[in-house]
Amino acid sequence: MTNVRELYKCNVCGNVVEIAHPGAPALVCCGKPMEKLEARGEDTGKEKHVPVIEETGAGIVVKVGSVEHPMEEKHSIRFIEVLTKHQVLRAELVPGQKPEAEFPVKRQDVLEVREYCNLHGLWKNN
Repeated sequence: MTNVRELYKCNVCGNVVEIAHPGAPALVCCGKPMEKLEARGEDTGKEKHVPVIEETGAGIVVKVGSVEHPMEEKHSIRFIEVLTKHQVLRAELVPGQKPEAEFPVKRQDVLEVREYCNLHGLWKNN
């Protein structure tokens, strides 16, 4: 059974989908089962992926990595999400843009922050 807020990726075409309503036991794309993405929370490689949360007067800023993540055509952060009890706030990013986004939410309301790198997958910070 799929659950709300889970992310799945098609390893054939690269589609990434987020569950907005629970449903089928499995998702299929391009004739193959989609892979459920599991967020990692600890950096191990040269590029840094774990989202860094900073409070501002208007909410929070989420920056990807303790060292700024590359934002190149072939390697970039595609989105940053902030999860609260009742909302999913998403900023969609493009190559050339800074890997960060501001969200109008109080830090204490944040359950999890996650981001998706097109090469290295899903990353989180609580």
